[in-house]
Amino acid sequence: MQKVPMTRIGHERLRDELDRLKRVERPKVVSEIEEARAHGDLSENAEYDAAKDKQGFVEGRIREIQGKLAQAEIIDPADLSGDRVVFGATVTIYDFEADEEFTYQIVGDDEADIKDKKISYASPIARALIGKSIGEETTIRAPKGDRIVEIMDVEFV
Repeated sequence: MQKVPMTRIGHERLRDELDRLKRVERPKVVSEIEEARAHGDLSENAEYDAAKDKQGFVEGRIREIQGKLAQAEIIDPADLSGDRVVFGATVTIYDFEADEEFTYQIVGDDEADIKDKKISYASPIARALIGKSIGEETTIRAPKGDRIVEIMDVEFV
């Protein structure tokens, strides 16, 4: 079984979502199905069809989260150190073309949120940075073209 890296915070968020789906969403959908059944003929009952679709989504998401939690390899950035970019690191890079610095934390797929400056370890940016050290230059291959960047700082928070 292949391990799925995630931070402790990402793991906690998935556990919280799973708990909410099981304790709140699942009973709510069951109630919606029962209510729709009470309206009679199921063959022409759009409410029933919508509730069953929602139930399928909720149950699918529960299975997906359970699978991810079972395969989780929790990495706490606070336990890491050094000047090399690894999963969990917060990296500041200098983009030569944009003449600008950017800071990202490298996290798991479910934690990625560009607005929060968190990028997936599988993203082109993270793949170009992982394994590099402060002062190294690397090329980020992106759909809009290659970008040459320099690793300015690596932190583990």
